[in-house]
Amino acid sequence: MTHHEPEVLRDRTFRGRSLRGSRFVGCDLGDVVVRGSDLAGMELDSPWLLEGDGVLLVNGVDVVPLVEAELSRRFPGRELRTAEDPDGLREAWAALERTWAATLDRARAMPHGTLDDSVDGEWSFAQTLRHLVMATDTWLGRAILQREAPFHPVGLAHDDSDSDAYSNDDVSAETPAFEEVLEARHERQAMVRDFIATVTSEALGETRPNPHAPEHGETVLSCLRTILEEEWEHHRYAVRDLDVLSGSGSAK
Repeated sequence: MTHHEPEVLRDRTFRGRSLRGSRFVGCDLGDVVVRGSDLAGMELDSPWLLEGDGVLLVNGVDVVPLVEAELSRRFPGRELRTAEDPDGLREAWAALERTWAATLDRARAMPHGTLDDSVDGEWSFAQTLRHLVMATDTWLGRAILQREAPFHPVGLAHDDSDSDAYSNDDVSAETPAFEEVLEARHERQAMVRDFIATVTSEALGETRPNPHAPEHGETVLSCLRTILEEEWEHHRYAVRDLDVLSGSGSAK
């Protein structure tokens, strides 16, 4: 596969230009400054917004803590994703399973076809579950447990950049039936539940190769936290799109 270098527009100044209705996907907008511009109706979505020392200033106000508080209010249990000990991780995972179970019930109660419907080119509900199978296999099966063949055939990688994390022979090119997806998803949820049921504080500090960059180390705890982040972020996306499909939300 041929990869093309993206056009670089960094450090440019745009004056008097209209970008209304534009869509930026997978772009680096870090340190962009927007002043004296109309932002009404603008939508920002970044799963990395809350990482590290991230700052997002709106009229001089850092809105990152406000976003964090609001997301935790909307999704009870999300605040547990930064757990640092075995008991905290068990509580965090139990909250996630309860949340996903309720969302799955909601999705299955919606009109036929909802599970495979895409909103504005995003993953369908079924595809989201397939990706979470892949995420669990990557960060628990491959990274933590160091299994030689950790990947379930229904798993769905994020994009071509993930191709070095798994063998293409392990992943089916066909669209699996939803019940097959659900079976794999439940198996992976049980894998996480069973692992953290007996994990010790000492084990959480052990180092594993990063599954995408083996030359870099990750602690077992950081791998588990990555799983928690993946789960909560994709749950947010799933709920967002279910709201659109049910008529209670809007997409751009």
